[in-house]
Amino acid sequence: MSSSMSSCSYKLWDKHRGTIQSKKGGWVVGKGIFNHGYSMMDDLVGKVSYMQVVTLNATGRLPERAVADWFDAIHICLSWPDPRIWCNQIGALGGATRASVVASTTAGVLAADAKPYGIKPLIQGVQFIQAALLDYKQGLGVDEIIHNECAKHRGKPHIMGYARPLAKGDERVVAMERVQQTLGLPIGEHLQLAGKIEQSLLNSFDEGMNINGYMSAFLSDLDYTDDEVYRIFAVLVTSGVTACYVDTRDRTPDTFLPLRCTDIEYTGKLARPVP
Repeated sequence: MSSSMSSCSYKLWDKHRGTIQSKKGGWVVGKGIFNHGYSMMDDLVGKVSYMQVVTLNATGRLPERAVADWFDAIHICLSWPDPRIWCNQIGALGGATRASVVASTTAGVLAADAKPYGIKPLIQGVQFIQAALLDYKQGLGVDEIIHNECAKHRGKPHIMGYARPLAKGDERVVAMERVQQTLGLPIGEHLQLAGKIEQSLLNSFDEGMNINGYMSAFLSDLDYTDDEVYRIFAVLVTSGVTACYVDTRDRTPDTFLPLRCTDIEYTGKLARPVP
């Protein structure tokens, strides 16, 4: 590090030394607790929902109650107590080994921060549908959009937000469309395009839209960025992980998925003598 760079760094550090600053809010003794310009006790507590505050903290914007109720419903949709799900297995193992519920649930949440399955695919889903809408508005057809995306995957329909392993269709999309209609939330242009892409994929590959595709389009219509979506849903799987922890915590210790050595297929080097 050059002396000039070092000098600049020290000046910056000295400016922040011994002080904690926040642009979001905090407690002002004698005046109240503030959150993004709102008085938490006067403006938020008892007047807005928890998901409204979660979204406020993640994005700096307080959504209307109907949108927060949709967020509430999608959290239920995407976290259920099935210990076969990889992040839930961690919670179940935590319960079986008598780890704390906080450690086990947090570990499960960390496991869901994964690229193939979990929270991070939401980033890719939002990026895809937002880029697709820009291309569509510039005159690119739905089939061309699909072709260009499939070309990245050797012609296979590996489009984030579409298709689903193990099963056809997605019952969660049907449930959330029902919620959206009940709440009176409109179908925007991203979601309309997502439907057109789905129809083309059904015709060509017999693959439809999954919950990621629906969520990504719906949230894009609400003008959320990919990073904001990632923040809002940071602990999306919490409830299901905790449920699986409780299930095994109430059973005999160390009885969740025990294995024999013979259950493991070893493909490494053959046994060799130790000198």
